[in-house]
Amino acid sequence: MAATFDVKLETTVYHPDPSYREGARMGDWETAYQRFLDDPEAFWADIAGELEWFRPWEKVREWNNPYARWFVDAKLNITANCLDRHALGDRRNKVALIWRGEEDGNERVLTYRQLHRQVMRFANALKGMGVGRGDAVCIYMPLVPEHIVAILACARIGAVHTVVYGGFGASALNARIRDANAKIVITADVGYRRGKRVALKTIVDEAVVNAPSVERIVVLRRASPHLELYSEMEVDFHELMKGAGLACEPEVMDAEDPLFILYTSGTTGPPKGIVHTCGGYMVGTYYTTKYIFDLKENDVLWCTADPGWITGHSYIVYGPLAAGATVLITETVPDYPDPGVWWRIVEDFGVTIFYTAPTAIRMFMKFGDEWPAAANLESLRIIGSVGEPLNPEAFEWYYRVIGSSACPVVDTWWQTETGMHMITTLVGEPMKPGFAGRPIPGVVADVVDREGNPVPPGIGGLLVIKEPWPAMMRTVYNNDERYQQYWNTINSCYTAGDLAVKDEDGYIMVLGRADDIIIVAGHNLGTAEVESALVSHEAVAEAAVIGKPDPVKGQAVKAFVILRLGYEPSEKLKTDLTYHVRMSIGPIAMPSEIEFVQSLPKTRSGKIMRRVLKAKEMGIDPGDISTLEE
Repeated sequence: MAATFDVKLETTVYHPDPSYREGARMGDWETAYQRFLDDPEAFWADIAGELEWFRPWEKVREWNNPYARWFVDAKLNITANCLDRHALGDRRNKVALIWRGEEDGNERVLTYRQLHRQVMRFANALKGMGVGRGDAVCIYMPLVPEHIVAILACARIGAVHTVVYGGFGASALNARIRDANAKIVITADVGYRRGKRVALKTIVDEAVVNAPSVERIVVLRRASPHLELYSEMEVDFHELMKGAGLACEPEVMDAEDPLFILYTSGTTGPPKGIVHTCGGYMVGTYYTTKYIFDLKENDVLWCTADPGWITGHSYIVYGPLAAGATVLITETVPDYPDPGVWWRIVEDFGVTIFYTAPTAIRMFMKFGDEWPAAANLESLRIIGSVGEPLNPEAFEWYYRVIGSSACPVVDTWWQTETGMHMITTLVGEPMKPGFAGRPIPGVVADVVDREGNPVPPGIGGLLVIKEPWPAMMRTVYNNDERYQQYWNTINSCYTAGDLAVKDEDGYIMVLGRADDIIIVAGHNLGTAEVESALVSHEAVAEAAVIGKPDPVKGQAVKAFVILRLGYEPSEKLKTDLTYHVRMSIGPIAMPSEIEFVQSLPKTRSGKIMRRVLKAKEMGIDPGDISTLEE
């Protein structure tokens, strides 16, 4: 596969109201980025200095490629920054957490003082079961406040948490428990999704059968009547809390001690246990929450992810709480009981910062403008996206309909492995639909060929990070060789595995995974580029494309298309879409086949699993599909 290719870069530029730049915490990109380049270590030391440490660092960073140490020999506990410094100060009665459940629309609110006390109680409960520093705890829960409490309680006592999304099945859960050698599993009897109960405890029962490391199972019982707890291994969450003390001093951790293991498989290969550490991850998530989201004291931040994903770790739990934010969480899904439920939540709680996935945005586009129009979204100040490239058509709709053509769109590129935002358009800066933006101050990113040489504007290449950053992963658990590959593939750069292109201003457009390439008659086509062309047609809500073997061209393009409401499949529409792609990209990109579908296979974080489509098309085994949503 060739490493570079031409990309058309025509785009509209949107300029936010000048008041956004004038009031932005970061200021303008040029000044802030130059400040970082002038003295990178002083830049990060200043950010870290805004947080509380039990002992300061001897050195900001040590770099011995591919291994980094950040805030060398510093001592801290991340929960002292997420909880104590607020709960014991002026924010003690500030709301930390707002929760709305799906069943009956139940609501709960926890102030920083209340959250602090609950975390200390549950931390003592874990200690009482013999959990200590370095022990692994698996958390498999629905999106309820106790989920956040459990995560923070592990960090409080130095236990390493591994959160598994509550949509995974027993075999995927078992694989993660076994790899992490988890001592305790924390779960709930049920979760609620689209009006139905999901029996989480039943899945855990099956998952622990061949998991000899598990000593106890903690169960949050939500349903009535209460689920019976039979074995000596099982204990009730609330019973544990009742018997636990109220005071729990935070464990003194080294900056490089592990904080958590989070398993990611993306779309290929067995799950990888990404290891993040206490100090650098805390600094990176605090910095990006405060400065990239331009967090103000009265903001209400709603990140629609789940704590089972890195987005939830970084921008529901650790980053916002370290920055003293008010965080909204909810069990509700975006289209149940109707496609207006999320917009009513924005109105009900006065959400000011809304952060969601492009796949959700495109789903809302499909349902039409009338649902968001029925709610008052005037509270929104900043809207963001995460998880995959935000195509220009989705950007335009999001900006116009949800942001009322006023809110900055913070389209962020980052990964489980990076731990924090890496590329975006800062609040107040000109926005370009289709482009995530420029590297944030603190990050050195570029687009290069396979030898690591920067490619000119308009030429596609591989996205790399050229210097270490605080929130970077430290290893892949039990597979350090896999970790080394990230840094050794191209010229001592971190290779993200994504294709990208830069424009003349240094804005970066992420085109999709490097392995999502279709080679048609010797020409490289990025799947994201063809999909974006399809979605730009008024009839298309979402699309995925794959390459199929072709005796003449090598590969031909097949498209799977979900139509918007009001459009029906037809041969004429197939012809129209083919012509539309021809006019958007060129004849080489025209689909040889279009199939209309009702849904696409996706990971639970919203990424399309093209390899599943390809495997089905070719009649072959799709491999590991533990991250598949359905």
